[in-house]
Amino acid sequence: MPDSLKAYREKRALERTPEPAGAVAEATSHLFVIHKHAARQLHYDLRLEMDGVLRSWAVPKGLSRDPAEKRLAVRVEDHPLEYGDFEGVIPEGNYGAGAVIVWDRGEWVPVEDPAQGLEKGKLLFELKGYKLRGRWTLVKLKKSEKDWLLIKERDALAVAGADDFSEASVLSGLTVEELGAGGDRAAALRAELERLKAPQRAVALAEIEPMLAETRDQPFSRAGWIYELKYDGYRALGGRAAGEGQLRLRSGADATATFPELTRALAALPFDGIILDAEIVVYDDAGRPSFQRLQQRSRLTRPADIRRAAVELPASLYAFDLLALEGFDLRTLPLVERKALLRRVLPPAGALRYSDHIEEQGEAFYREVARLQLEGIVAKKADSRYRAGRSADWIKVRVDRTDDFVVVGFTRPGGARAGFGALHLAAYEDGRLVYAGRVGTGFDTRQLQAIRAELDARLRDSPACEGAPSGKAHAWVEPELVCEVRYKEWTEEGLLRQPVFLRLREDKPPEQCVKRGGAAALEATALADADAGAHAGAGARSRARKGAGAGTGTGTGTGTGTGADERVVHFSNLDKVFWPEEGYTKGDLIAYYRAAAPWLLPYLKDRPVVLTRYPDGIQGKSFFQKDAPEFAPEWIRRVRLWSEDSQRELSYFVAEDEPALLYIANMASIPLHIWASRVATLQLPDWCILDLDPKEAPFRHVVEVARALHALCEEIELPCYVKSSGSSGLHVLVPLARQCTYEQSRLLAELLARVVAAELPEVATIQRVISKRDGRVYVDYGQNGHGRLLVAPFSVRPLPGAPVSTPLEWKEVNARLDIASFTIRTVPRRLARMKHDPLRAVLEAKPDLAAALERLQARL
Repeated sequence: MPDSLKAYREKRALERTPEPAGAVAEATSHLFVIHKHAARQLHYDLRLEMDGVLRSWAVPKGLSRDPAEKRLAVRVEDHPLEYGDFEGVIPEGNYGAGAVIVWDRGEWVPVEDPAQGLEKGKLLFELKGYKLRGRWTLVKLKKSEKDWLLIKERDALAVAGADDFSEASVLSGLTVEELGAGGDRAAALRAELERLKAPQRAVALAEIEPMLAETRDQPFSRAGWIYELKYDGYRALGGRAAGEGQLRLRSGADATATFPELTRALAALPFDGIILDAEIVVYDDAGRPSFQRLQQRSRLTRPADIRRAAVELPASLYAFDLLALEGFDLRTLPLVERKALLRRVLPPAGALRYSDHIEEQGEAFYREVARLQLEGIVAKKADSRYRAGRSADWIKVRVDRTDDFVVVGFTRPGGARAGFGALHLAAYEDGRLVYAGRVGTGFDTRQLQAIRAELDARLRDSPACEGAPSGKAHAWVEPELVCEVRYKEWTEEGLLRQPVFLRLREDKPPEQCVKRGGAAALEATALADADAGAHAGAGARSRARKGAGAGTGTGTGTGTGTGADERVVHFSNLDKVFWPEEGYTKGDLIAYYRAAAPWLLPYLKDRPVVLTRYPDGIQGKSFFQKDAPEFAPEWIRRVRLWSEDSQRELSYFVAEDEPALLYIANMASIPLHIWASRVATLQLPDWCILDLDPKEAPFRHVVEVARALHALCEEIELPCYVKSSGSSGLHVLVPLARQCTYEQSRLLAELLARVVAAELPEVATIQRVISKRDGRVYVDYGQNGHGRLLVAPFSVRPLPGAPVSTPLEWKEVNARLDIASFTIRTVPRRLARMKHDPLRAVLEAKPDLAAALERLQARL
């Protein structure tokens, strides 16, 4: 049998490169990996596991979700399966020298026979990755055996135009540029920990005992508390020490080998001595945490089965706390400080995920969790320190009343029932195991038989607990199994009322099944805290109703109102620094949006808005939010729209007045992104955009290209307007007045871009690939499409200096233009001087598009 890796080894001096030698392996799964490779020419490598190797294609421009984009894919040598984990720098002088990261990975599913597809030259497959999902086709070109085309299929996950993926690794979180440059990414974090006075001592994962939550039946809202989602998974501590990933369950069991996709990601983090507190989750087909699938994973022991499951049933590690990092013990820091640091160490996509939280609104969050039929919530004091054992600083509230119990026996089955009739349960009280009742519902036939086998292996002559019933109908077992049960309440006799079996808990030792006898004391404490919080909240609400000044300098306002209490916005954390270099706070952001509201709101009216939230400021992790949370005030307008990415309807905010705008700003949404179309006419955009992106080009060339576009539009009698992007370029907008579709808008933009690029070939290009722009301004017409977003005029950008995307007069677009001068400090003063908005006409002008197109075509 020929060695399909021969060409791979012949091209490499494996003694001088960190790449794995590997060998043809047993075919166990359908792994796919996409490497981003900064070799002599930057490119992406698509690798599909087949026949024990990774069949590979070099894709110079990367994979696109746009079916209109046909990407060249050059077949290269097969790679060993171990290469799927490879991330590193290939030294100069070696084949493929340069940095390599794992850009995406997951499972690929052949739609047709892959062997026949390779032979015939057409391979149709589905990708299920962290970034890429949906169907693609590889089609071989006739001119060459190596040249193929990679094309996105027109499915529900196709997206027109440019993609906006994170370019970071799904393992380490590093970009190829960061990896290639080397350096110490942890240096800034160490400096931050020194500033926070964290104890400088090494912490071993084995020495940490997890902090546990008390149980409460009802949710609560309280200042000074944060609220997280309770996941349906295994509690675990994950870490990296001496370059190796570690994973330990709450029970103490070592899960390092059981979940290789998680330990691989932990090992890839560019930080040493890191320890995370987290939850291991496996999803079902609907994207919900599935404990049953997690159990399937945890019971596997054969390496081949584990490797297959890591691809087909991948686990995610939702980290909610950071306990140690780079030789520092973080457990004495306040929780919110630990979580802020946690955001910074986790990759933006991949198996390691950040468990986010909301502040204060526990009851509303609980209602949303209940609506989605998720497990529950965990409330935590924002300033709590991390300490072993159960603490009232952390409180879990399940959607249903559930708890864990020790299985101490069972009853014989009756009638046609298999296995057993009911399980006898017990819980520890003051160190004694006390009978808690029986559960006989919630089992299926398979569970009845499987659990009976577990019970028969643990038979004993007498009950291991106090208060157990007597009689020949009962059998008793060693108190080693733990199960989770949902129930209504405890009876006066100390037994469970209406219990329902949920699952066995292999991850929890029996000794931790303690009856919640202290519930009354906990409730009293919670009520006392709630009273204190109510007094504080009343003061805040009083201040909010008074409103704050419209100035932008202090950020001290605490709310806004319209004269009715139901329109009050309750602000939080106004002193939190969002721009560290300038010292600008969340209060400064809100004050700016208050001042800019009369100018900004016309662009938001009747238009879906997408938030990008920065809870910890611009240096913290951020996330998009399209779906408006249920806990948002009812007075903020929503519109339900189908999302191709999410494959469901989402409830978008429509911010039509100042209170709605300020509520969104209080959610720490720094930029506001809007659709080009209105709710009533979603397929008909109001404008067409050309985004002038300089990258490495000087800004004077951006000005030159913008003025050329303006001149061209004047020549063809097509009005156009300009604003700063708020980043590094300019946006030129052409009004359409809902006279054409998005496809026609994109065509118009492309024609304008091509004419200008042809007129200014030395400074302008329509080449999307950065490495091929040769320092020219990219005239991007691809931002025109259904659901494509524009940063709203007068929107703040999450960049140093707090720049603002600012409408400009065309006479301002000259050699003296400095777009960095438009910030949350300067723009309010500019607005006070301005008599009109130079961009506003883009919402109102109705040009003769047909005539303009005729004139434009004459120029081509």
